[in-house]
Amino acid sequence: MFSKKNLNPEPVISGPGINASELLGRALANPYFGASGAAALFLTTGLALIALLGDPRAGSPQVRISLAKVAAMAAPPGWREALRAQQPGHTTLAEDIYRLTDGPIPFGGQENQATITMADSGPVGPRSPLPQAPIAGLTAEGPGGLLPIMAGDGRTPAQAYARPFTSNGRPKIALMIGGLGLNAASTRQAIEQLPPEITLSFVPYAEGLQGWIDLARANGHEVLLETPMEPNDYPENDPGPYTLMANAQNADTIHKLEWLMSRATGYFGLTNYLGSRFVVSDTGMSAFTGALRGRGLAFVDDGSAAKRGGGVPRASAERIIDDQLSGDAIDQQLLALEAGALQKGQALGSAFAYPVTLSQVSAWAKSVESRGYQLAPASALTVRR
Repeated sequence: MFSKKNLNPEPVISGPGINASELLGRALANPYFGASGAAALFLTTGLALIALLGDPRAGSPQVRISLAKVAAMAAPPGWREALRAQQPGHTTLAEDIYRLTDGPIPFGGQENQATITMADSGPVGPRSPLPQAPIAGLTAEGPGGLLPIMAGDGRTPAQAYARPFTSNGRPKIALMIGGLGLNAASTRQAIEQLPPEITLSFVPYAEGLQGWIDLARANGHEVLLETPMEPNDYPENDPGPYTLMANAQNADTIHKLEWLMSRATGYFGLTNYLGSRFVVSDTGMSAFTGALRGRGLAFVDDGSAAKRGGGVPRASAERIIDDQLSGDAIDQQLLALEAGALQKGQALGSAFAYPVTLSQVSAWAKSVESRGYQLAPASALTVRR
């Protein structure tokens, strides 16, 4: 175990038998004194170099941010809005990829502002941001907020918000990780540590949902919105007040669905949350897929609706990889997913954002392509059926 450091060292006290040279020696030996001296020397040297040579980043884009706005932010909501540029002519932080800190950001100074210098943008990399939502022409005002629509030129949200993908001819493996937005730590871990090819699925009831989706897309992830659907054991297992019910009138299904879809923008499609009873209902699924078809959205399910079409871009997971919450069991499911991709040319897995799941998937993803596979977003596996 690490020993606890003494954060309040005894002061050096002058007295009989202690001369000035001893006092100086004790002061220099004090690690806090030494660290302060080193910091002062570093700062003085840096200021002198800038005075002589000029600011080496003087030509780089900068953004001035009011740190008072982000001081308490361990996670969204509304992180883009809180980080808007404060002065005309300055760029916004949304133009670059960055990560929020895990804890509050300290701030100070006369204006409580800091200048962040942004690195020059190089070649497009794997974590290059996806376009910020909403994209012009793909939303319309609904009763509870913005709703997805097809653009006048025929573009659909399913196309515009999907992560671009080019096949290299290898077997494709896609994963979607769900349950995001409720737990800040696991949501941030999924966004920041998983490869951007992995699709992320968000809970519609999450606080700050738009902020989480924006952050996911800024890290390169395409996004699905979870749709709570009636399970066989309802109401013992209740997915929430806007659950789509198997025997509901079409108007009620559409009303609930529009509330869910208006919670945020930037998703390329919907996925089910539970729904074992709903997905076998012809009436319910007809209303559901009809609404998606009219708005240009995809439907990606966890495997429970594999037999359903609906005339929308569709994909169904072959397996849920974390039915058993152990590292070994998840690894075995990932290997089975590889086998399925090798046999059929592609495979889609589904999982929940449990800590063990995120850890195993992160480790697996680092080596899967070296074994001859290609990681793909879930949208790349959708077909209209």
